[in-house]
Amino acid sequence: MPLFLLLHQKHSSDSWKENKEKMIKIHEILKNKKDYIGLLLLADEQEDMIDRYLEKGRMFVLDDDVKAECVVTDEGNGLLEIKNIATDPKSQGKGYGRKVIDFVCEKFRADFSTVQVGTGDSPLTIPFYEKCGFKRHHAVKNFFTENYDHPIFEAGVQLVDMIYLQKELGSKED
Repeated sequence: MPLFLLLHQKHSSDSWKENKEKMIKIHEILKNKKDYIGLLLLADEQEDMIDRYLEKGRMFVLDDDVKAECVVTDEGNGLLEIKNIATDPKSQGKGYGRKVIDFVCEKFRADFSTVQVGTGDSPLTIPFYEKCGFKRHHAVKNFFTENYDHPIFEAGVQLVDMIYLQKELGSKED
């Protein structure tokens, strides 16, 4: 049975001027993860790279019409890694990616001490993760040029090195 979490989201649209809240559902996908390949490919554009972590990872999607998704893996020694996170282009800029990260951090806080994410050195993604509380940790030189069958560009920048950022989770009492 899928896990459901309800989060509150403030809306600033005309119909929500009284600052009412809409419930947002995040649920775990237990089967048929490849059904979400279109969204997964937004964050990792080579399917065989996704295949390396998809089945061993835990996948979560936000809302019934799937505004965002996230795949996380247990890397051992208290380290949880976000392997894939993407927001549907029609839903970008509305805080859904951050809500998914907040959900993952809260859900796994008791079992993991640190969450990390690896990404290209892009002017779009690095600032996003830093706003979510992540700090640069280390880099893997030439990751994208050695592991992908074609050059990958983001915001006009070719991705070469994998930049890892980490966030300490602390305990639920913090």
